[in-house]
Amino acid sequence: MKQLIESGRFSLEEIRERVARIHRLALARSPYLKTGNFTRIHSSDLQLLFDLYDQSFFEGEMRAALGNSPLRFRISRRMTSAGGHTVRFTPRGGHGTTKYEIAVASTLLFQAFADDSHRTISSCGHVCHDRLEALQRIMEHELVHLIENLVWSSSSCSAPRFRSIARRFFGHTESTHQLITPKERAFVQFQVHRGAKVRFRVDGREYQGIVNRVTKRATVLVRDEEGQLYSDGHRYAKYYVPFNLLRVIREK
Repeated sequence: MKQLIESGRFSLEEIRERVARIHRLALARSPYLKTGNFTRIHSSDLQLLFDLYDQSFFEGEMRAALGNSPLRFRISRRMTSAGGHTVRFTPRGGHGTTKYEIAVASTLLFQAFADDSHRTISSCGHVCHDRLEALQRIMEHELVHLIENLVWSSSSCSAPRFRSIARRFFGHTESTHQLITPKERAFVQFQVHRGAKVRFRVDGREYQGIVNRVTKRATVLVRDEEGQLYSDGHRYAKYYVPFNLLRVIREK
């Protein structure tokens, strides 16, 4: 596999043809991905994409290089900034089987191409026209991580070797995505951001506080004498509030 990875190269036209074919085959074979802007996804779809890419770009050598090492695919609802994540699990003491996992962030995928999307979506330097294309770019990026782990036992998307592989096989010109994160959505749609003063209601009572963190919901700190002590010397109770229930308090 090392020789293939070090010497392999595809033209941009070849890449476009192969990824378009994978797009068509994924829609034809998956029981979950019904359209390019699918509304359901399963971990088996990641395995399907892995096999299609392995056959189309790597002559089945990724699967061969794995040997008996398990490769798990996972859909993550908790990831809110990274589009995907590849992990190599090495047994302690060097005894046992090395395991791998590829996870993809469903939150970012489903926020992209929604009815309220406010901008163009791109990933790895390519404009994406639907969710499946965005998923393909994420998977391509994670496959390069997997390949580096299989061949060299380490991987870094900021390193020249990674960027060379991603460019030669997939035409990637960047190593990052521009999917819509919960943090961006919170600011664009609701003007909610870290440090914002907000008010909200719980069980008929109104509270005011400060946004401390933005993930799928906002973490709001409300002054409370019985709450947790923070570094500013005050005590706060912590509330997890959906963005649409928050009202930003404007400074006068």
